[in-house]
Amino acid sequence: MRFRLRYLQHDLELNEGTFAVGRNASCQLSLDDPLVSRRHAIFELQGAAVTIEDLNSRNGVIVNGHRIDAKVSLNVGDRILIGSQELTLLAARDGAANVTGGGGVGKMTLPKMKVSTPSSGFPHISSGPIESDPEPSMVRRADQFKLLSGVAEKALAMGKAGEAERLLASALADVIESTRAGRPLPPTLVDQAAKFSAKLATATGKGGWADYVIELYAAQKRPCPAHVIDELYNAMRKVTAVDLNRLRGYVAMLRQSLPRYGPAERFLFQRLEGLERLAALR
Repeated sequence: MRFRLRYLQHDLELNEGTFAVGRNASCQLSLDDPLVSRRHAIFELQGAAVTIEDLNSRNGVIVNGHRIDAKVSLNVGDRILIGSQELTLLAARDGAANVTGGGGVGKMTLPKMKVSTPSSGFPHISSGPIESDPEPSMVRRADQFKLLSGVAEKALAMGKAGEAERLLASALADVIESTRAGRPLPPTLVDQAAKFSAKLATATGKGGWADYVIELYAAQKRPCPAHVIDELYNAMRKVTAVDLNRLRGYVAMLRQSLPRYGPAERFLFQRLEGLERLAALR
């Protein structure tokens, strides 16, 4: 039996062998998504069997709403969530031409997402090191993000979660990559990115966006603001899965700083503890 993967408007024929998915250009399917690791997952086709394995990615692989922790077999119709991108395994069409013409699966790099902004915009996410920007540049990015997020806010209000996600993907990727590289970010930019990531988690049901928020504030070593925590509570009731270990690690880190917190920060910490308990009940 032959198979294909459907992603957006693309159908990719699977031949015998392996098929890697990630942000790295070396992957057969390269996804421009801040929630996707450089080498995120690998599909394998042997005979009439298709399996998928998580390659120790940051945000895991979700199959039919459940996060996998080992190599699992897939059936036709299964939905696979990698980052915020959904793929569906389908049977190959009769007479369909393979994309490779040989053994294995051909390389396919989907077009990078472009977002128009009033000035220079956000740089495209890359797999290499990020050069440091002067602080004024980061402030300008915060202003650009504010303008861009206004359009995304309208899309969310109209129930167009996918459109909002596409609008913000490159900008959110830039923020998290800068965070991972240890570059200082304006608090306003961090809070804007977190606010919309939490809203995307609620609107799309994708737990990876909630994980994004936790990673962002863990790097900042401070509690989330109240409005972000409010949205995380909304999201926690709708997402398919979240990284509980990451959330627990974040709460444990904040607990160490509790003696230095004032009343307002202590209250935020208590709400995050409640969020951790809610996530553990899922």
